[in-house]
Amino acid sequence: MGTTAKEEMARFWEKNTKSNRPLSPHLTIYKWSLPMVMSITHRGTGVALSLGVSLFSLAALALPEHFPHYLAVVKSLSLGPALICSAKFVLAFPFCYHTWNGIRHLV
Repeated sequence: MGTTAKEEMARFWEKNTKSNRPLSPHLTIYKWSLPMVMSITHRGTGVALSLGVSLFSLAALALPEHFPHYLAVVKSLSLGPALICSAKFVLAFPFCYHTWNGIRHLV
């Protein structure tokens, strides 16, 4: 009669621990390349965009005032141009990168 799955797994893990192999796939065995980084960044920007849109829409539903009120509050803070430019970049980068990388992938 053959071995059971439990015995096979025990034999497999015993052999793996004896040979001191890393779990596969392991990040230390891969050489980082530009397509790998672009793929990871594309997925990250996709998650950031979906979370951002979800949070913005929930805020639009839950907050008591309309959008112009909150815009006036932000304007009254008198934030410096460097901070405003940085915030615009943080908001625009995921959208632009995700869009252009998606187009590049389709082409």
